Amino acid sequence: MKYDVSLELENREESYSFGDVAKQANGSAWIKSGKSVILATVVINETEIVKDDFLPLTVQYIEKTYAAGKIPGGFFKRETKPSDFETLTSRIVDRSLRPLFPKGFGHPTQITIMVFSADSESDLQVLALNAASAALFTSDIDINTSVSAVRTAKVDGELVINPTLSQLKNSTLDLYLSGTKDDLLMIEMRTFGGEQVTVSEMVIDPMLDPTMSGAVISSHVSNAMSEDELIEVFEKTQAELFSANTKYEAAFVNSQKVVLPLDLKAHVPNEEIMTYVRDTHMSEIKDAIKQMAKSERSTALRTLRKKILTLKEEWVSVELELELKDAIDKVKKEEVRAQILNDNIRADGRALTEVRPISIDTNILPSAHSSCLFTRGQTQALVVLTMGGAKDAQMFESLTDSGTQNENFMVHYNFPGFSVGEASPVMGTKRRELGHGNLAKRALSPVVDLEGQTVRLVSEILESNGSSSMATVCGGYMALKAADIETSDTIAGIAMGMVSEDGKYAILSDIMGLEDHDGDMDFKVTGSKEGITAMQMDIKLGGISLNILKEALYQAKEGRSHIIDIMLEAESRIEFNDGVLPSVDFFHIDPSFIGEIIGQAGKTIREMIEKFEVAIDIDKKDGKVK
Repeated sequence: MKYDVSLELENREESYSFGDVAKQANGSAWIKSGKSVILATVVINETEIVKDDFLPLTVQYIEKTYAAGKIPGGFFKRETKPSDFETLTSRIVDRSLRPLFPKGFGHPTQITIMVFSADSESDLQVLALNAASAALFTSDIDINTSVSAVRTAKVDGELVINPTLSQLKNSTLDLYLSGTKDDLLMIEMRTFGGEQVTVSEMVIDPMLDPTMSGAVISSHVSNAMSEDELIEVFEKTQAELFSANTKYEAAFVNSQKVVLPLDLKAHVPNEEIMTYVRDTHMSEIKDAIKQMAKSERSTALRTLRKKILTLKEEWVSVELELELKDAIDKVKKEEVRAQILNDNIRADGRALTEVRPISIDTNILPSAHSSCLFTRGQTQALVVLTMGGAKDAQMFESLTDSGTQNENFMVHYNFPGFSVGEASPVMGTKRRELGHGNLAKRALSPVVDLEGQTVRLVSEILESNGSSSMATVCGGYMALKAADIETSDTIAGIAMGMVSEDGKYAILSDIMGLEDHDGDMDFKVTGSKEGITAMQMDIKLGGISLNILKEALYQAKEGRSHIIDIMLEAESRIEFNDGVLPSVDFFHIDPSFIGEIIGQAGKTIREMIEKFEVAIDIDKKDGKVK
């Protein structure tokens, strides 16, 4: 393969080839870094146009097992449904590139990223975004801004830009930042302590229980990272983003294709109808804004639309009714943003920094190991915890792993349609549900030490009007305490928002659904009173400055501390589910007697397990029994 461009970046070299493969795509980039090879392609449908204000972009990140010299496990010897890592990586690339597309771009667009070769040290999530951005930048789509990713770790107290996977395993920080030369577009961050992966020998006998043979990923016990320290990391990482994107744009410009003459189809609102709505029905728009639930607000706006159509009979047509609907929505959005920016008034009357009322009920499910019903305003999460042993861990195998691993801390998030008043069937796990569960897991895992146990948290969202993922974090922590599980700190989460226009901006604490929909930022921050354990940020503006990010972090700390005070008070009232909650005992025996305890082919220990209805794990090396 002949490479057109080779770039020296911080701790990594990347080589790119454009146009040698996938030549019928609108854009393609073949990238090699170390022994990893990735192909990213961009294809658009030039004839089909989606005319509403929606970008029909789909991103698929696909790993091929042959890339690491493996054959797929299971009955079918070919790749099947995407793994969690593939799905989460697809989301990361989508969220980073979506802000680049101009308003009114309505052509269905597919970005496909395929891993053809992988080594054990390459950061595939960083390479995936860089490859996709290169394919988009050099395609015949009129996008001339480079986006890249930088991951930052902290190993032995020192910051490492673009760490290897081995360095990341020994890091106390994992910060994934994507952006352009000038602005941050997306943040994924988590903290953990010590080594990320530890191998447990708590195996009775592979012949007796094959599911217990393999590595166990242990939870991490770590202090959260303070806002001041994190801001310093952001500054250094953003400097690397500027350097990398400057190099990319200079190196790729000669490989750009001739731009396609595509028409932007942004819907132009009917100014006559909008003026009529503003002049004659603004009081009803304001009343609808005060309807907090999405279903109630939709009903109020639909009622207003029907009322207007009875008054303006000449507008009774499919086309004009759609324009009326669009006008009402746009006037509503203008009013929501104007109230916040000009009057510091939010739709529900709260101050910009005010958190909605919170109620917490623990162990309301008598047969579950523990549970918490966490309600914040009109957002409600029922988080249920189940405890198990080592054999209950989730088995998985990533592309660069040498063998199967087990995850002993799981957070699963479910978002049924009824939580927002929608009549939709409950289907399989969607990307958003997987992403929210992963965020909650990253928020809580740094403060949990499970000592060989397995814990599964399931968050059932019963009502949603703003950041159910943060309700999952808070309810998940309370469920851990309701199961009498030790934690090193109290963890809560809060969703921050922002409205920005004409040089003015306002940062909002604990955003509700209306502010998420009509605002410019969704910034989720989790942690203790002392610092941050995880965060996730998405920007609709096309970027955010570091100064605004600093302000949002400190405002989030105030809101988080308020929530934690409420959680601590609820923690003092917890009553455990006695008789249901499993108990765990540890003791030691002489390792020379382990064979007699296990018995021939595991007969003796199996009889004990069945007779006394217990789970027994034995460490063969030092005789530790759980």
